[in-house]
Amino acid sequence: MRDTTLCYIEKDGCYLLLNRNKKANDLNWGKWIGVGGKAEPGETPEECVRREVTEETGLVLGALHFYGIIHFRSDTWEDEEMYLYGSSDFTGELAEDCMEGTLAWVPKDQVLQLPTWEGDRIFLERMLSGEKCIELTLNYKGDDLQSWSEP
Repeated sequence: MRDTTLCYIEKDGCYLLLNRNKKANDLNWGKWIGVGGKAEPGETPEECVRREVTEETGLVLGALHFYGIIHFRSDTWEDEEMYLYGSSDFTGELAEDCMEGTLAWVPKDQVLQLPTWEGDRIFLERMLSGEKCIELTLNYKGDDLQSWSEP
């Protein structure tokens, strides 16, 4: 089981999204997702999300909102506990290049039109509707969402 983080950074009615299109064998290839990544040994989720956002975007996060945990279960990929965050509090300039993919500010009303994981759509719809506490278990077979549940 691996711990990961994902952050949806907000500015002017947009989310900063990452189109994963640069790394070979990327399980997220071609998908649009928030910014985040794998926790290092001994690192808390908050430390991880702050580090990952700075590494991938050049931005430094201030206040964070912790939405909750998304439990990913898969027959193909390693199971994952993803700590979901949001923030509109940041400093710095957006990096012109990201080694993970292409960064873009996407209007929130267009986010669900982009290619993403089917399970991500479930928590994104909740975030976009204003929910502040989200916990889901998403069960995948390959790239296909088989089922999902709430605690």
